Amino acid sequence: MQKRALGLDFGEKTVGVAVSDGFLWTAGSLCVIRRKNETDVSETLEKIASYVKEYDIGDIVLGYPKNMNNTEGPRCEKTRAFQQRLQKKFPNIIIHLFDERLTSLAAERIMLEADLSRKKRGEIIDAMAAAQILQGYLDSRAR
Repeated sequence: MQKRALGLDFGEKTVGVAVSDGFLWTAGSLCVIRRKNETDVSETLEKIASYVKEYDIGDIVLGYPKNMNNTEGPRCEKTRAFQQRLQKKFPNIIIHLFDERLTSLAAERIMLEADLSRKKRGEIIDAMAAAQILQGYLDSRAR
């Protein structure tokens, strides 16, 4: 088995986290990390570090929030800044940016089909979106 991949959906107040299986075939949602302050990511980085160690992570896939017309807005800047923080924290891990357009919508549809309550969907949407981002990356590697 090879090292696993970690998927991240970086938002203003939360980071959805997903992890791949050991064969890099499938992604599953893991958790949502909540932040009190958008600019303070130190605790978030420490939690991610614990997952990197626990799951023997070799790659991190960070959702890149381009606009639907393929332009980059303010969230892209914040995501790139977070990518730089991740790279500094994990110098031996490649941090991939992966287009995350429509991943939250896909995650929402999956949860609606599973008949989850609005409250439950709100609690896990970011982790489900992280799994969609990671699965998209894994699928693109397989092609």
